[in-house]
Amino acid sequence: MIPFNHLGWFFKYLGPTAYPRDAIKELCHFIRPLPQQASLLDLGSGTGVLSEFAYKCRDDLRFVAIDPSEGMLKFSPPYVETHTARAEQLPFDEAGFELVIIGEALHHFQDPDIVIQEIVRVLKDDGRLFIYEFDPSRSLGKYICLAEKMAGEPANFFKPKVLKNMLEGYGFSVDITLHGWRYTVKAQLTGATDL
Repeated sequence: MIPFNHLGWFFKYLGPTAYPRDAIKELCHFIRPLPQQASLLDLGSGTGVLSEFAYKCRDDLRFVAIDPSEGMLKFSPPYVETHTARAEQLPFDEAGFELVIIGEALHHFQDPDIVIQEIVRVLKDDGRLFIYEFDPSRSLGKYICLAEKMAGEPANFFKPKVLKNMLEGYGFSVDITLHGWRYTVKAQLTGATDL
């Protein structure tokens, strides 16, 4: 297992470099329609890198982060409310968030199906989901997947189309954008508009 509890400093300062500018712009565009003071949940947040990008676009939002590693959470920005917990058992009431974001964390979850069920539970009826992930069908993505498996991580990497189909099965409308060996998912619970 990767010792995340001791690597917060590393991810705090080097983590932002892993995100392409186009993916950050997509995130900004995706959160623009959210109402004032909407609640955002950063799932598997680590040090809160994805929350920092979102904050630069919408500093009026309520930022909540969850991660099992206190050593990562202690590096979160001061405007983020942090909770130490696993994604499979979110400590929140139903329909409490307008948006869930996941940055480079989906592949670390033990049971992605349960995590998606939990996301649906905590999202409001027209809630949004943004995921930034590595593509295991691309060469560098394959190497990252292999390295994570060798490190003892769950390595639940999904090809974009597979993840799209999975999310649609849980009631999301889904749009995928490829960024070389990475990709973004912009999803919204059915019945909502303007992805």
